[in-house]
Amino acid sequence: MKLYGYWRSTAAYRVRIALHLKEITFESISVHLVKNGGEQHANDYSVLNPNHLVPTLVDGDFSLNQSLAIIDYLEHSHPKQALYPSDAKGRVKVQALALDIACEVHPLNNLRVQQYLAGTLKVTDEAKQLWLEHWMTIGFTAIEIQLNDSAGRYCFADSVSVADIFLVAQVYNAHRFNVDMSAYPIINQVVENCNKLPAFIKALPENQADAQ
Repeated sequence: MKLYGYWRSTAAYRVRIALHLKEITFESISVHLVKNGGEQHANDYSVLNPNHLVPTLVDGDFSLNQSLAIIDYLEHSHPKQALYPSDAKGRVKVQALALDIACEVHPLNNLRVQQYLAGTLKVTDEAKQLWLEHWMTIGFTAIEIQLNDSAGRYCFADSVSVADIFLVAQVYNAHRFNVDMSAYPIINQVVENCNKLPAFIKALPENQADAQ
């Protein structure tokens, strides 16, 4: 199994956590998102992933993009260490929180959006920072409210789930961009608990071979 990713990619970070939680052996292949104009735009990689994004998982002759789809594939193909509750309502609640992050928060601060803001629209660094803080604050405020009803040690009681994977990766992004997280004590506690686990430690961006 091969994972094409980049150490700082939030989406690739999610998949690494899932792979380590499930103790799946994989080869990590770096796709540098900045060097040489971005290796994700190279012809060979764009054939593999026409969206010019990471991650891409390759399992034999099967390839798949989109982090949540990849994690769901791993969930079905490697059921050890389940990442969703067994009941239907619990499963969709976990999935909904992951989607809140994947659809409503992360796309507004990912690399290509930032490049468009700075390069094409000529947005200043100060304005770009306000953009990042605005959308992350809206997202984290909603998540904090939800976790008030569901959290134990982790997002949903005391079992690690897909929701924790997505939350940890997004909070890492928030710290990277100096977003004030002091208003979110539940989020911070959940993330702290997750980051004590070996799988989360192995998946940390700075622990990757291509980290710079």
